[in-house]
Order: sequence, then C-alpha cells, then structure tokens
Amino acid sequence: MKLPSDSSEPDYSYVYNLLRGTLDQMTDSSLTGKKRQRRKGNEEGEKVNGGDESSTGASGIEKGEVKTKGLKEIITSLLLLEEQEKSDKEENSRAMVEEKVSFEDNHKKKTRAMLDYYSTTQNNYSELDHSDKIRKRKSRESTIGAVVGAISAVDEDNQSRQPGGSGGPAGAPAGPQRRLWVKDRSKAWWDQCNSAEFPEEEFRKAFRMGKDTFEMICNELTSVVAKENTMLRDAVPVRQRVAVCIWRLATGEPLRLVSKRFGLGISTCHKLVLEVCSAIRMVLMPRYLQWPDDDSGRKIKEEFESVSGIPNVIGSMYTTHIPIIAPKISVAAYFNKRHTERNQKTSYSITVQGVVDPNGVFTDVCIGWPGSMPDDQVLEKSALYQRANSGLMKGIWIVGSSGYPLMDWVLVPYTHQHLTWTQHAFNEKIGEVQRVSKDAFARLKGRWSCLQKRTEVKLQDLPIVLGACCVLHNICEMRKEEMDPESVIELFDDEMVPEIGLRSVSAIKARDSIAHNLLHHNHAGTSFLS
Repeated sequence: MKLPSDSSEPDYSYVYNLLRGTLDQMTDSSLTGKKRQRRKGNEEGEKVNGGDESSTGASGIEKGEVKTKGLKEIITSLLLLEEQEKSDKEENSRAMVEEKVSFEDNHKKKTRAMLDYYSTTQNNYSELDHSDKIRKRKSRESTIGAVVGAISAVDEDNQSRQPGGSGGPAGAPAGPQRRLWVKDRSKAWWDQCNSAEFPEEEFRKAFRMGKDTFEMICNELTSVVAKENTMLRDAVPVRQRVAVCIWRLATGEPLRLVSKRFGLGISTCHKLVLEVCSAIRMVLMPRYLQWPDDDSGRKIKEEFESVSGIPNVIGSMYTTHIPIIAPKISVAAYFNKRHTERNQKTSYSITVQGVVDPNGVFTDVCIGWPGSMPDDQVLEKSALYQRANSGLMKGIWIVGSSGYPLMDWVLVPYTHQHLTWTQHAFNEKIGEVQRVSKDAFARLKGRWSCLQKRTEVKLQDLPIVLGACCVLHNICEMRKEEMDPESVIELFDDEMVPEIGLRSVSAIKARDSIAHNLLHHNHAGTSFLS
C-alpha cells in the first residue's frame, strides 16, 4: 500500500480514502449477510433452531449498521475539519494581503505628507528671504543716498567758502574724502593670532587646524571672498574673513563673542560666516568632497576588505542629528521624539547623512531633512539613492546600521533574535566597518562645536554651514590635522529598525553567502563566542 507523503500541513485525503474503502467493504458484507440470513430463515422457518439462527443474523446486521454509522460520523467530522482548515487558510491569506496593502498605503501617505511639509517649508523660507533681501536693499539704498547727500552738501559748502569762486584755483587739490563713522573696537586678540610669533599649538587649539592648512584655505578662497576698499570704509582682509568663519564653526560661540574677538560688528560677523561658508561649498567642495573614481574606489575596497574581510565595500554610512531652534513653520516635521524622550527636553533637529572611506573622509553627504524622519526615509530622499536607482551602484556595497534596509547595494546586520554563530560573526565585522563612519561623525562634531548646540543660523542657511563643516573636516583629515583629546565626543543617535527591513531577495542570499564565507574562511572574529 502506498503511504502518504510527508508535508508540513495536515492531509486527510489518505485517511478519507482508507475509511471510505473500509465502509464500502463493510456495507457489501452486511448486505450479503442480510440476504443469506433471510433466505435461510424462509427455508427453515418451521424448525425450532431456525428461530435461533434468524435472531443471530439480525443481531449481526444490527452491529454492522452501528459500525457503519460510526464510520460515517468519523468521515463527516474529518471532512468538516478539512473544509474549516481551507476556509481558515483563505481568510488568513486575505487578511495578509489586506494588511500589506494598508501598510503600503500608509507608507506612501507618510512620504507624501513629509514631502509636502518640506516643500511648503522651502517655499515659505524662500518668500521670507526674498522679502528680507528687498527690505535690506531698500534700507541700504536709502542709507547710501542720505550719506551721499550729506557729503555733497558738505562739499558744496566748503567750495562756496573758498575764495575765487566755486571751483577755486585751477589744479587745487580736492578736500579730504569723507569716511563712514565706525565704532572703534579692539582687534588685539586677532592681531595676536595673526602674528607670525603666535604659537602653533595655540593657533591649532583656536581654529582646529595648523597655520599651513589655514593659509592654504585662505589662498583658495581669496578670489571669491576678497573685497575692495570703498570710499566709506576699508574692506575686511581675507585672512580675517576666513578666521571669523572658522572660529565661529570651531567654537560655536554666539555672534556677540565673535564680534568682541575680531573687533567687528555682530551683523558683519554673521554676514562673513555665511559668505565664507558659501565660498567653501562652491570652491572647495568639488575638490575635497566627491564620490570616488575607479582607481580610488579600488583602493577603498581593498582597505575595507583588509579590515573586515567583506569584499566590494565602497563606503560606511551613518546618519546623525543636528539640534536647531524650533522653526516657525512645520514644527512637527522637525520634532525629534527620540532625543526628547532620552534627554527629557524638547528637541528639534535636522539630519546629516554621510558616507565615508576607510580614513573617515566624506565621499557623499545629504543634509537638511527634518529630524522626525527615520534613517531609511532620509536615504530614500538622497542623491545617493537616485544614483543607485540609475544603476551606478551595481556590484558594490555601502555598509549601514540596523536603521537602514537591506538592499542590493546597502549591507546591514542581522536584526532578528536567536542569531546563529555565522550571523553573530557577520554582525561583528559589519560593526567594525560601521564604526568607521560613526567615529568620523564624532570627529566632525568634536572639531566643529557649532554642530553640538542650537545655532543662530536660519534654517534655510543651515545646509550651507553644515556642508562647509564637512568640507573642512575632509581637509583636516586629508592633511592629518590632529584633534585635541578634549574635543573628542561620544555620539548618541538612536536607531530605528525600518518598517520594511528586507527589500531584496537577492541581497538576502548575498548577505548569507558573505556571512558563510567570513566564518568558514577564518575571516570572522571569535569575540561573539565569549
């Protein structure tokens, strides 16, 4: 007899066929016995022992009918169970499909709402900035007109008082040029820092870089930030302009203290910071913050593989939050719930996502998305994600934390419970690569203290300032500028596991294959066994 095949789900077909065959056999035998007994009873009806045999046959028929009835009840119960199981499976599958459709709809609605928030914010800030520029231009024009009018009136008065008419003698020298009155502020501290005798260590402590690096930055930006002297006042020198910006970024001190240090007005210092940051982003970013080419990419892969044993890793990715003052519009979008719960203080922030090479140098940044967005949504809005969708990230990996989804080009650790030794070893190596980007962001925030506190910069200007900080960080890292040990900080950025953590079947298989090779080719560590 052929036995039923093994299956993960109960199969009643075999039992059903067996019982059905038994029932048919018993039914046939009972009918045959009944006919035989009737015929026998008719032939021997007059005999005394015939009555006994007839009663015996009737009792046998009755027992057969009882057995048949019991088997029918068993078969009916099994059929009902089978039908109930089928209906339960259909209902569960329908519920799963409905839940999936509902989840995808909610995800799309959240994404659209966040994009609408951001678009509205940018439009409002653009309008405010435009109106502010118009107001400043009108105010500047009226001030210049008043000054020019006053100067003309004084000149006319002086000429009318000269003997020999309004023109005076031919070739007579003109009177002294009028200068705009400027408050006399002390520049002693900056003059001391700018002198050749100022100690290198003190300069490095104040500006987070050596004199040679500072001089190189000034030379690169001279053509963009240099201004000419005017009739009303002398222009601020290039070195002082750059120093105001770098010292402000390095210390995070309020503009009031920056003004006292450099002997300039508060509004002048604020203007200089934005101008120099814009120049850094326009002139230096294309040179010092760029995606690696083929040769650089090959070296980066080799360095990461020598550290972790994982092949084809082009970068390590991390997302951090920068605290900001509560914005006037779209407050909910910038509310950072996780930081608020941890610090017991209302927090608002914007995000900075970065990819770094093995030396902690940024190769890609995405700046400015609201702090309420999780890491996976920030990734979806970045230019890096668009580059991957264009097919430019095939065959390479970017290593991220558990806050990112597993995709064809994003490699993340295992997050489920009860991991195997192979998965533990893989997570350990992923953690080593991930630590490179986290340490790079720790140095970024430690070197430029303005990223650790809420700043006075407007929300629409923050991406320019943060981009300049990333470029200056790269310059310092490339030139091996050492950091003051007191400036090193520890990052606290809460990670949220994405709602859809696995987005590629091929990536799942590739990750399992990498984990297997790490453990069975002696690339994995053994600390997970302790």
